[in-house]
Amino acid sequence: MNKEKLGALILECERQLYSTAKTILWNEADIEDAVQDTVAKAFANIHTLSKDKYARTWLIRILINCCYDQLRSSRHMISLEGTAEAQSIPATASEDYSDLYQAISELPEEQKLPVILYYIDGFSVRETAQILEISEGAVQKRLARARGNLKQRLMLMEVV
Repeated sequence: MNKEKLGALILECERQLYSTAKTILWNEADIEDAVQDTVAKAFANIHTLSKDKYARTWLIRILINCCYDQLRSSRHMISLEGTAEAQSIPATASEDYSDLYQAISELPEEQKLPVILYYIDGFSVRETAQILEISEGAVQKRLARARGNLKQRLMLMEVV
């Protein structure tokens, strides 16, 4: 793959990169940093892409790694905000997103990523397994657990 094709792929996947980063990171600045780091790393490491057909999966894997790097580095920072506010979900998240997105955001990380990659980003079970570096059976099991958790969370939201 050449740099022009990579650039076109990044533009094509821009929304997908953002939504995937948003599932891991809440802070808008962190999301933008992670996407920007992903683009820089993709161009710097384009030679490591073995087959063009895996470019999208490769790009998402880089993004996930950048998001986790961002989380690790932000743990070392001390927030000036109150600790009660830092632990709660940002106000914009509850105001801007549906109950479903809220329920997805509350899933454990191991269930949240497969749900986003499979249902929202449209990756197959095989591609999701490659991105997360787990077996296809593990992806299916996590998706099944996530569906059960989402059903319970959404039913509770209706009651309240």
